[in-house]
Amino acid sequence: MPDHPPNQDGSWRYQLGSPDFPPERDRYHLYVGLFCPFAHRVILTRELKGLQSFLPMSIVKPYPKEGGGWRFPATDDEYPGSTVDHLFHSKFLHDVYFKSDSQYKGIYSVPVLWDKKTNQIVNNESQDIMRMLNTVFDDFIPSDNTAQRDLDFYPPHLRQQIDEINSWMMPNLNSGVYRAGFATTQESYDENCRIVFSTIDRLESHLSDHPRNIYVLGSQITEIDLKLYTTLVRFDTIYQQHFKLMIGSIRHNYPHLHRWMKHMYWRVPGVKETTDFKHIKENYSKSHGDINPRAITPLGPEPNVESWTQEDENWRRERERL
Repeated sequence: MPDHPPNQDGSWRYQLGSPDFPPERDRYHLYVGLFCPFAHRVILTRELKGLQSFLPMSIVKPYPKEGGGWRFPATDDEYPGSTVDHLFHSKFLHDVYFKSDSQYKGIYSVPVLWDKKTNQIVNNESQDIMRMLNTVFDDFIPSDNTAQRDLDFYPPHLRQQIDEINSWMMPNLNSGVYRAGFATTQESYDENCRIVFSTIDRLESHLSDHPRNIYVLGSQITEIDLKLYTTLVRFDTIYQQHFKLMIGSIRHNYPHLHRWMKHMYWRVPGVKETTDFKHIKENYSKSHGDINPRAITPLGPEPNVESWTQEDENWRRERERL
């Protein structure tokens, strides 16, 4: 069995489905945080593919982070939505990392895909885990459940478009909000804030130019929708004020993206159920002492996601008929 690979960033990048890590029932385990957009995209993949019984999950608390990093509650009732470490009953997420590599010196991030048979981390890169979960357990999904077996977030006929959008959306929006929010100079903040909004403008224009699309690339949900949703659903509720992204809001300035996001939240089963605004808002507001030293969690916007209206439903039905 391979040792921890010497990647420069300290990450594990093994592939589920390879000879060392074949797909098996009750072999793998996920560690996630409901607050993290990168973990959230993996949670969505698991949820929409119906992999809950194949891939159990342990969930860290959204705060505090200081004094040891992300931690697990002592009981499942301590912080609703978080769970104990179901495998090892660890106090901290870093304990899990050290079980895989006692000399590990990198960051302790979520998501983490753990192999119970070899007792090590398989992968802790969200993009990799999304792609693996997209297909690797398909043979275990009941044959009569064709919707989840056939669901493909990275279909061959859309891969070129997906890769092209990933090339600018991921660095400039998914990660860009953090570069703006954690900027330490006015110049850096100004530059990165503009990049974030120019990327949102580009996505808004894309949906405007493709009025028949229910999802970003048409009638089929793809990994682009999952990655975009997990960033935009956090935008008005926490990024806007916490990261000083005040040029515009999704609900007031981006009508096409706003309706697309509402459709994801209200009309795609499993999306609303995996979106926990308490975890999201309390994580950012209570674990970034340099940005919010008093750790006060802001109220609003109300509601977190605006209602799905009859006009919205008419829009959806019209596109489903096209």
